[in-house]
Amino acid sequence: MDRETLAARLRALLPADAVVDREEALRVYESDGLTAYGRQPLVVALPASIDEVVAVVRLCAEEGVPIVARGAGTGLSGGALPHEAGVLLVLARMQRVLEINAARRTARVEPGVRNIVISEQAAPHGLHYAPDPSSQIACSIGGNVAENSGGVHCLKYGLTVHNVLGLKLVTADGELLELGGAALDAPGLDLLAVVNGSEGLLGIVVEVTVRLLPVPETARVVMAAFDDVAAAGRAVAEVIAAGMLPAGMELMDRLALTAAEAFSQAGYPDCAAVLLCEFDGTPEEVDAQLERVCTMLRGAGAVTLTTSQSEAERVRLWAGRKAAFPAVGRIAPDYYCMDGTIPRRELATVLTEIARLGEAHGLAVANVFHAGDGNLHPLILYDANEGDQLERAERLGAAILELCVRVGGTITGEHGVGVEKIDQMCVQFGSAELQRFHDLKAAFDPAGILNPGKAIPTLARCSELGGMHVHGGKLPHPELERF
Repeated sequence: MDRETLAARLRALLPADAVVDREEALRVYESDGLTAYGRQPLVVALPASIDEVVAVVRLCAEEGVPIVARGAGTGLSGGALPHEAGVLLVLARMQRVLEINAARRTARVEPGVRNIVISEQAAPHGLHYAPDPSSQIACSIGGNVAENSGGVHCLKYGLTVHNVLGLKLVTADGELLELGGAALDAPGLDLLAVVNGSEGLLGIVVEVTVRLLPVPETARVVMAAFDDVAAAGRAVAEVIAAGMLPAGMELMDRLALTAAEAFSQAGYPDCAAVLLCEFDGTPEEVDAQLERVCTMLRGAGAVTLTTSQSEAERVRLWAGRKAAFPAVGRIAPDYYCMDGTIPRRELATVLTEIARLGEAHGLAVANVFHAGDGNLHPLILYDANEGDQLERAERLGAAILELCVRVGGTITGEHGVGVEKIDQMCVQFGSAELQRFHDLKAAFDPAGILNPGKAIPTLARCSELGGMHVHGGKLPHPELERF
């Protein structure tokens, strides 16, 4: 179907301003947060209700038109990259908080509601929504579900999947399903967990019910400075191995620290690495935990320790970490954000190897980690306008992800696969596993119109890439053979 015809059909279903088809206006939607890749959608639709979403999906199903769902566009894996022959279904207008139920400690919201708004609306009841991605002031809850987002406090409180109680989902043929809800122990397949992290391949999330938690009575953070980044990595493993469970545990290396401090003036020291470790609960238990962890961090090589003495100081210390991504954007024209996850025991080894790989590719890497759960966010700095720097950044990113798999980890923790990591899916999974992914996709979307070409590589693609399977196939980067 051509653009003019599709736009006219959509305008029969939606308000006139909810359909975008002018060339210059479509450029706004060319990419998500992974700006290295971009393409224009055929048409953009901006529904404001479930009924409008259903109508658009039914039209696309009838005509075989691809659909890519998009929230706030803050994703970092190209998951919301448009299809040039399809509809980009933007859910940003569906931004109502439908219900805050303080007695049940739940919130029911539309998919376009920004993450932080849920906590703001719940605050008068002494409640909050725990998952807090660094982009929480902008990212939407529907996108959080699609990518199974985490955040700095996911170590203690879990990822999105651990905090979503129910979903309303529009299927590929326009049927409205309700998953989860009040019956938390319902029989049958756990489709609620399947949809979390499914990257828009299985359905369109149009309503989310989330768990709310009491705001902790007290929260304090200790900032530990290290003169060796590997020592900071070892400290993380030691703290977790000792049975401690911080609310959040984040690591930044010197390059990330320098950028974050210049951007936010958080008070970070000049050192090789900083570890932020927060505990929450009653004042007594927080004091006891901080005393214990400070002793451990000193023993692990921390050269200085700073403990927040007020809520304002705690917020300030976290502000620099939450602003690390935009801060790094001030020291390089472009950056490429990776998202591998590794066993915590491998942190020191992997940090050392990332530095070696960066040197080998001639590119600087700023490291920002959800250290407590092993989720790495190396930021590869490059200039797309200079020679082959983009290609080198992509090769370096692939090498880092394959390193993560090599040490027993995975290629993504919370950013998703999208288009960015689709080749590395061939590294992590074998043909039998990939076939099961395709089978699941076909069960939900037999015509394949939802976010086609994303997340799951074809078996033919993996074969063409050289049978890259970590359990016996060749590893595509020879420099990783020693791992």
